[in-house]
Amino acid sequence: MTRTAIALLCCAWVLGCGGASRDTEGTREILENLSKAGFPVSDTRVVDGVVYVGGDAAVSLDASREMLETGNTRQEQYRTNNVVSTQIQIIKIRPSSSIPVKIRQGLVEAIANYNDLSFGIDFALESNPCELDPNCPPHPPYAFIDLVINPVSPGGPTASTDFPSGGKPGARIAIDAGVAQLSSNMIKHIITHEIGHAIGLRHSDYYNRSISCGTGGNEGTGGTVGAIHITGTPTTAVPLGSLMNSCAPSSATGEFTASDITALNALYPAP
Repeated sequence: MTRTAIALLCCAWVLGCGGASRDTEGTREILENLSKAGFPVSDTRVVDGVVYVGGDAAVSLDASREMLETGNTRQEQYRTNNVVSTQIQIIKIRPSSSIPVKIRQGLVEAIANYNDLSFGIDFALESNPCELDPNCPPHPPYAFIDLVINPVSPGGPTASTDFPSGGKPGARIAIDAGVAQLSSNMIKHIITHEIGHAIGLRHSDYYNRSISCGTGGNEGTGGTVGAIHITGTPTTAVPLGSLMNSCAPSSATGEFTASDITALNALYPAP
């Protein structure tokens, strides 16, 4: 089955906010740790001093060490330690002017994926111009996510996302312009997946990427990021079992599965 790797995340642990190790000694240890964790050499590469696995996931030295830790064998859906505050009722996504039309349309469909669930957060495209007007009508508390085109080095990630911080969603989703060459369903899938990271969802198979990617090991908990089981979600991850799997086949529809819906309603129940 042809698989298309979809993004992990950035800043919070993959790039560590201090960057994945760019020194030769640190890079060497990362590669050794990945090999011990089960990542084949063919699934690992170094671009501008940053180590990537699965075509999209930049791995820091600390994260590579955590992949060798044992004791966490549960196979369920997970969230980060930080989630979006219940005070925020609307998340507005602002696409940059450089977003290709096809990616913007995928964003519209991804927003509809979430709003169709009617759970505890509403999503909207861009800000309301009247917010700059002092006579603007009152509005519920909201936060922004900026969707930008991220020029990356050859072999770098297709997309990356910040995790929630300070009660707000991840502030930035970066998409490679080449994503516009994918099918409409895959674009919707990638953006829906990235929004999931921005509100605190981890990969449902983070403990064993080979479940959806065919190769790979444990991503690790990411230290302060965490990987907390979401109550009520399945006890076994399977290919296409969740939109939040690490990788998706080219046949992905970009729609939530039943376990995704359970996870979102558990994290952000409707008022």
